[in-house]
Amino acid sequence: MLAAILILLLTLTIIFHISMQEPNSSETDAEDLSKTPQMKKLWSLAQTAMRERKPLKAEKVLLTILKFDEKNAAAYNRLGILYAREKHFKEAIECFEIAQSLDNNASSLHNVGLIYLETGKYEKAEMAFAQAIELEGDQPGRYIAHAKALEKLGQRNKAIEELETAYSLNPTTVILRHMLELYENNNDTDNVAYTKKRIEELQAARAAKAEQEKKAADAKRNAKRHARAAAKSAKQDARAQKLAARQNAKAAKASAKSAKAKANTKTKTRPTKNLRSAKITKGGISKTKLGK
Repeated sequence: MLAAILILLLTLTIIFHISMQEPNSSETDAEDLSKTPQMKKLWSLAQTAMRERKPLKAEKVLLTILKFDEKNAAAYNRLGILYAREKHFKEAIECFEIAQSLDNNASSLHNVGLIYLETGKYEKAEMAFAQAIELEGDQPGRYIAHAKALEKLGQRNKAIEELETAYSLNPTTVILRHMLELYENNNDTDNVAYTKKRIEELQAARAAKAEQEKKAADAKRNAKRHARAAAKSAKQDARAQKLAARQNAKAAKASAKSAKAKANTKTKTRPTKNLRSAKITKGGISKTKLGK
């Protein structure tokens, strides 16, 4: 029972947070309102105060906004969330109902249902959740909350159906465990065993998926590491080849220079051979044999 209460409290906390983040027409109104410098500053102050958990400051700023624009549904919705956090449920319900009357919004209906559920008004909670689902039926949190209200009203089969819908939108073990609790309370041994098996299969599938994702991530990292190593090696090879080519060119140039120098030296110091030269005299030509 304690576990169920903890799960409910966690679910309520998550759903309240989601309601604050959901885009709706009220948010558009708030954006239109914030176009004036004064309202823009007030809206920013309100959001900051709520994030920093300063309820008195946030309340004062939101009431100031409503003083200038009494039909601002977004401000009423924020004020309702603020009151709900502080456990001022009556004031919260009033704010959400005003917001709903100004803008037919699933978030406001859902928030009203949460407060009715918290305060034990289960029939009103069930109606509010059902209306929220009609307006926006793709949020698993709405079905979870609706199932809780139906369970409180003793309609366990309908509660199971809502949980199955929530599970189809977002398969989690939390939803399956809540189903398991309902089956256990109803002494439905067959569905208890079946639900336990579903939980085990989902956990195994999640573990297998996590392992696959880890392997894929490792493979990707290794591929990047190998690519970097290959690129570095190729760069080093290119640098070595460039250096070798430069050295070869330098050696070839030095060799050519040396060969040229040797050729010049050989030409200058070429030895004389035995030659017969003619010696011209007054009396005629006489041949002289040069020394060897």
